[in-house]
Amino acid sequence: MGRSAGRRAPWHAAIARPSMPTTWLWGRRRGRRRPSANRRSRRTDHNLILGRPPYRLPNLAPARTPAARRARPAMTFVIEALRNNPELAVFLTIALGFLIGRVKFGSFSLGVVVGCLLAGVLVGQLDIKVPTVLKAVFFDLFLFTTGYKVGPQFFRALKKDALPQVALTVVLCVTCLLTALTFAKLLNYDMGTAAGLLAGAFSESTVIGTAGEAIQRLDLPQAERTALVNNIPVAYAVTYLIGTAALVWFLPKIGPKLMGIDLRQVAAARRAEDARSVAETEGVVSAARLFDVRAYRVENPLLLGKTIAELEALPKRSRVFVLRGRSGEVLFDQASEHRVRAGDIIAVMARFEVHAARGDLIGPEVSDPELLDIPLEALDVIVTSRRIDGKSLAELAEGQFARGVFLAKLTRSGIAMPLLPTTRLDRGDVLSLMGPMAEVERVAMEVGYPDRRTAATDMVFVGLGIFLGGLFGLLSVNLWGIPLTLTASGGALFMGLLFGWLRSAYPFFGRIPEPAIWIFDTVGLCMFIGIVGLGAGPSFVAGLKATGISLVAVGLVSALLPHVVGILFGRYVLRMDPLIVLGACAGAGTITAALRSVQDEAQSSIPALGYTVPYAIGNILLTAWGPVLVALMAM
Repeated sequence: MGRSAGRRAPWHAAIARPSMPTTWLWGRRRGRRRPSANRRSRRTDHNLILGRPPYRLPNLAPARTPAARRARPAMTFVIEALRNNPELAVFLTIALGFLIGRVKFGSFSLGVVVGCLLAGVLVGQLDIKVPTVLKAVFFDLFLFTTGYKVGPQFFRALKKDALPQVALTVVLCVTCLLTALTFAKLLNYDMGTAAGLLAGAFSESTVIGTAGEAIQRLDLPQAERTALVNNIPVAYAVTYLIGTAALVWFLPKIGPKLMGIDLRQVAAARRAEDARSVAETEGVVSAARLFDVRAYRVENPLLLGKTIAELEALPKRSRVFVLRGRSGEVLFDQASEHRVRAGDIIAVMARFEVHAARGDLIGPEVSDPELLDIPLEALDVIVTSRRIDGKSLAELAEGQFARGVFLAKLTRSGIAMPLLPTTRLDRGDVLSLMGPMAEVERVAMEVGYPDRRTAATDMVFVGLGIFLGGLFGLLSVNLWGIPLTLTASGGALFMGLLFGWLRSAYPFFGRIPEPAIWIFDTVGLCMFIGIVGLGAGPSFVAGLKATGISLVAVGLVSALLPHVVGILFGRYVLRMDPLIVLGACAGAGTITAALRSVQDEAQSSIPALGYTVPYAIGNILLTAWGPVLVALMAM
């Protein structure tokens, strides 16, 4: 039977009706007090007896939409897939890490390494378990490749003229170790946090692996070892950001002030000096610029009656070569005894600007496709000849063997070197030569070994190197009661150095193309760092809360103090060129971004001359400091 219109509805109906004001819930309407707990209980029991709905608080949470209900099983499926197939989590971490690494804040970006660490921490919140051996595989591959790249420069450091750069690097790296150790002792950091401070403040990601391996060998409970290892990426993430950003600003801005110089004025004076050297010798800078081969009809009386060899021997301020000529229907080359007559056509190779400025001194330019049909070649050549090693570009340009060949680029350990007359070649340097095919091939055989492009990697060389290096690294030495070892990963780095040097001396084996080097180096490191982040993910936030604030200040001081010592030592004790000092500090700290910043500020590429040797030594020392720091902290 229906309810009468004048009858008042029971009080629980107002609660169940969403449109009613919430004041009915608290009993404040018309001055009524909220029922006590006992009264509500009695009312609930009474309603149950009468068959009415019991007293319940309203459900204020919004109802889930159908889309939300469908998304929950999909999310559960993804999470379970990542947990049961950790390799999927690794590749997801790499994808997110490279995406994060591309984000820029002005001119500064996090970089793919930090991006992969943060992505690993994020994905690691799902408690992903990745086999430890997978991390070791990528880390060993990365370290071997690092040694392979810097091997020639590492052994180059044993030469006498590189000793100042070696001394500066050793002083800076030892200061790095002592700084991290001192702050860790003063602030009672555990050895994991201390290792992360060393790795991040000095931008040496390899310390994460070598220190982690050293911690795992300590006689500690497994849970404690795991906690210490997980603290490494926490400290690394905080100190890397502040350390790298500070050094990119510090070296070009504050470094020159510590030496009492104006960086741009010093670089301009150096460029002026090099320009005078170019004017006095047959310019090598011109060899780096684009050249052209053009045909001219000889009409200048001063050039008549001479052979091609005599024409090239005439005094000149630029490198100019006569490749061949035509007399009537007969072609003649440099070996011919033919003497140039009026009306003969010669093919001249020189820089574009030389053609534009002085081409008419020979005669009018003409079109002769048959004469100019000369095959040209661009070829990378690895310097292996002991006769070439140590020679300056000016000395090489004056030699007859360099006839007809132009130098387009000089690369050392992946870094482009300035093409100056005073720049000296080292074994292992890569020369990018351009010129007629026959001339380029001839010069390549005299300089070293042609590095022809190929996609094949000598995996026998790579696999054997990592295997032998791992065996060597497992050997242990007791020093003052402290067991020291390179670890298997450190051995891979050492063998990479040795194999990289062997490749530079005997380049007919052990080739690793540049794309493969990028995969082994960049992707290998990012895979390792990403897996570290996955393992540290569950405890990362707690560790960051415990030490994050103090690490910001400590990381800043730890990053800058060794470079202050290095700059003062290099400039005032070793009396090094200030441009070389700044390049050496960037190399010893293994921060390529800082080198680019110094070059941009100086508007010169000269600082790169001081980068490669310290970079090679710094990589070795900072990597070795990981186990050393753990041993010192454990004492």
